Amino acid sequence: MSSSSPDSLDALLSDARAYLRGEEEAAFRAQVEEMVQAKDEAALRAHFRPRIAFGTAGLRARMAPGYHNINCLVVLQTSQAFARYIEAQARAGAGADEQAQKDAVQRVHEQGLVLGYDGRHRSRRFAELCASAFLAAGFRVHLFSEKVATPFVPFGLLHLKAAAGVVVTASHNPKDDNGYKVYWNNGAQIIPPHDAGISDEITRNLEPWHLAGKGDVAAERIALPFDAAHPLLSDPLKEVTDAYFAQAAREYCWRSEANRALTQAQCPVTYTAMHGVGAPFTARALECFGLPAYIPTPAQIAADPEFPTVKFPNPEEGKGALALAMAEADRAGSSLILANDPDADRLAVAEKVNGEWKPLNGNQIALLLADWAFSNYVEREKPSAEQLRRSCMIASTVSSGVLGAMAAKEGFNFYPTLTGFKWMGNRAAQAVSEGERFLLAFEVEIGFLVGPQSYDKDGVRTAAIFNEMYADLRLRRNRSAHEHLEELYQRYGYFHMDTSYFFCDPASGALPRVFERLRNYTGKAQGQPGEPGFKADYPTSVGGVKVLSVRDVTLGTDSGEADGVSRLPRDPSSHMLTFRFEGGATCTLRNSGTEPKLKYYVESSAKTRQEAEQSTKRIKDAVIEEFVQPQKNGLEAPKIAQ
Repeated sequence: MSSSSPDSLDALLSDARAYLRGEEEAAFRAQVEEMVQAKDEAALRAHFRPRIAFGTAGLRARMAPGYHNINCLVVLQTSQAFARYIEAQARAGAGADEQAQKDAVQRVHEQGLVLGYDGRHRSRRFAELCASAFLAAGFRVHLFSEKVATPFVPFGLLHLKAAAGVVVTASHNPKDDNGYKVYWNNGAQIIPPHDAGISDEITRNLEPWHLAGKGDVAAERIALPFDAAHPLLSDPLKEVTDAYFAQAAREYCWRSEANRALTQAQCPVTYTAMHGVGAPFTARALECFGLPAYIPTPAQIAADPEFPTVKFPNPEEGKGALALAMAEADRAGSSLILANDPDADRLAVAEKVNGEWKPLNGNQIALLLADWAFSNYVEREKPSAEQLRRSCMIASTVSSGVLGAMAAKEGFNFYPTLTGFKWMGNRAAQAVSEGERFLLAFEVEIGFLVGPQSYDKDGVRTAAIFNEMYADLRLRRNRSAHEHLEELYQRYGYFHMDTSYFFCDPASGALPRVFERLRNYTGKAQGQPGEPGFKADYPTSVGGVKVLSVRDVTLGTDSGEADGVSRLPRDPSSHMLTFRFEGGATCTLRNSGTEPKLKYYVESSAKTRQEAEQSTKRIKDAVIEEFVQPQKNGLEAPKIAQ
């Protein structure tokens, strides 16, 4: 490898020295200085290659030194680039006239940025660095003065008519991670081509603006001061939260009179914030719906960046993550647990049935919410058949097909999207802009959005909506959530999904190897994936069950379509294969956008629960053994109780 190569030791040392000039955190600087002095190529490569890239609508990585991780310098570079990208897009939209371009840039400066942060280590400082970059560029910055739940940023963006939004959060990732989540002016997370455009701007804004022209600087002068009294800086906390709760109560509280008559003793609900920021906001959501206060899980109710009671602060993990909440609920006599993830954009639910706690998966919660939203829409507005045809629900393609069955029976539209709420949020915004009534979007990973109050998943108002629905089921209709689910499955068909994942060591190459094999299963593929004329050689059966068609989102193909083209957008940056089997079962394999995981989703539908469950198990076991081959590929199954 020549010394001029971008991956040579000389190039790594050059990047490391540039990093030292701009990184303000002493501990990270010391680590890199040691690598430079020792010319430790392996350590330098691990910390600087490849550069962290935009994934799930932004950045998410371990907090550590170097361009491969997230740290003060990377956040500052990204913020400078995002500010410049917004300006560039404003100019591009204004046409060729120079004055029109200047006016357009001035407008986005005045509209400004809505900026929030969660309770993780360094989140406040990362937000200050982002604010400083935008203020230096001339933008107005609406920076929340306190840590907030993620949903308030996309809502605040729409409420304040801002140009963009950023929230510093790593959601449910482990404590050593953090992230930088980006929203466009429609209130939804960014999607292509914005991610690539911002990445290009980063390469043009690597030098911190406040160090430009200063040469080498002393360590004590390196930190960028944050001007809390800047004239373009404001705190939107009260205005945005007041508006959020007022709109939520007005548009999504459908049993206000019954709620006000309800006592905590009649329907006690236990809540955990999973050491995140959700507690005060979810408490206020219940209050604005007129519902009784929740019973807190004391050990997990306050924001704590150490997440001391859970290794993985993800309520989707099931009984293991909810153990403390279940113990508290048992003490309080609750039959329902509501749980937010640390940034409160997701909602987990568990119900006690016949003395046993049963967590509801994302598909089950979504069906209950879909029925509740649709039933109240029909009851209140009595839509005509034509109005129903102008209504819609949305789900990621790996989520249950039950909403599609519901839509076919009830007469509204159903739109599948790629995985991730960045796709669902943008599809919901598109539907509303085209005059459709948007009712609900969801992903199986416990992300839900009821109505167009904002365009990202929201665990705060969804908690109040679910609580209201549950109280109505228990007290007015005398049934549990699981009993009501049974009735809904009888109406729309039994859908049973088994979804989980395997950990993949990124350095092993195991994950791409799995997908490469599935695209050349018997060695008869022609050409190279992604190149013109490539003809894949996919499996034709699994466990003796015939494969009817294969959709390859990575390549943009679908053998189930007459023209062979996937109806979902092509995404060459990630792996995603969907197999459709004889008998109606489906299986999707994909890599996680935020963690080193290979995820699988297997679902069957049938006339009875037993048939659906048996079909799913048969397909899942065969897919793992024949397609994934975890032992051969060194993949590790999760150890947390599901």
